[in-house]
Amino acid sequence: MDKGRIGLLLGQSALIILLWSCSGGGTKFAEENKPTRVISVPVFNADSAYAFVKKQVDFGPRVPNSQAHKEAGDFLINKLRNYGAAVSTQEFTAPSYHGQQLQLRNIIGSFGEEKQKRILLAAHWDTRPFADKDPDNPAGPMDGANDGASGVGVLLEMARHLNRDTSLQVGVDIILFDGEDWGEPESDQSQRKPPGEWDSWWCMGSQYWSKNKHKSNYSAYYGVLLDMVGAKKSQFFREGASLQYAPNIVSKVWDAGARLGYSDYFVKQNAHAITDDHIYVNEWGKIPMIDIVHYQQGIGYFGDYHHSQKDNMDLISKETLEAVGATLLNVIYYEE
Repeated sequence: MDKGRIGLLLGQSALIILLWSCSGGGTKFAEENKPTRVISVPVFNADSAYAFVKKQVDFGPRVPNSQAHKEAGDFLINKLRNYGAAVSTQEFTAPSYHGQQLQLRNIIGSFGEEKQKRILLAAHWDTRPFADKDPDNPAGPMDGANDGASGVGVLLEMARHLNRDTSLQVGVDIILFDGEDWGEPESDQSQRKPPGEWDSWWCMGSQYWSKNKHKSNYSAYYGVLLDMVGAKKSQFFREGASLQYAPNIVSKVWDAGARLGYSDYFVKQNAHAITDDHIYVNEWGKIPMIDIVHYQQGIGYFGDYHHSQKDNMDLISKETLEAVGATLLNVIYYEE
């Protein structure tokens, strides 16, 4: 074959490649041959989560200004640090409905600080100071095993897996809000408002953080709040404010639960909106956050043990903790 014919053939080949590339064939080839990201989601250990719930309860009621509250907070800080989180705290004072000044502490643990895209996971870690829905002892203490400790237990077990995990495509911030559960007594209908810029006697920690974030200009792609996520045979309906502020995140989480076989827990039915920590993160913090919270048909949110002495370790189910924790791990590991 002579050199002229070889040159002609090479030129034609180059032209064909150029035209194929310009027509999108090159892009298609690149996309089809793009390396597939192998996603390995850690196994959520329900025994570990249960132990974290019990550890909190063993301190005694984590009522603000108490020794149990201080010791439990120190434990949570140390545990997050042991798991490799960059930990910061927000110490602040807030008024209680009963005229006390509450010494409160939000606890923040961050993983993958270098990553721009961030997911915010939250729960509250304080305990209500009285079991005012208890028919036998409304002035007595409560353990808060489900109301507070369960969400924190799930997040601590998740944190155990996030330590130095380079496969995650997103950064994760865990915020444990304080002062969520004091509020006005169940029997009080006076509607007395809190002073200053406080909007409610409830959710003090999220109110404070949403106006005073732990990092300047902090934001997150979305957030998930866990509240009362450990009771036996719990069901989580799609809460109304979550559907209003972040319907796509609700779908993402509930669909993940269904894929994993947890559709008995993540029920695809809608329920009315409630005031919880996610309201202030949405409205004041400008981060779309959903609430995974127990809803019981015929009773409503929280169940018949809410703010009563029945909220103890007898109520806690490893299966429920696993359903919530495994679902959330899958959600964040599949983020890109």
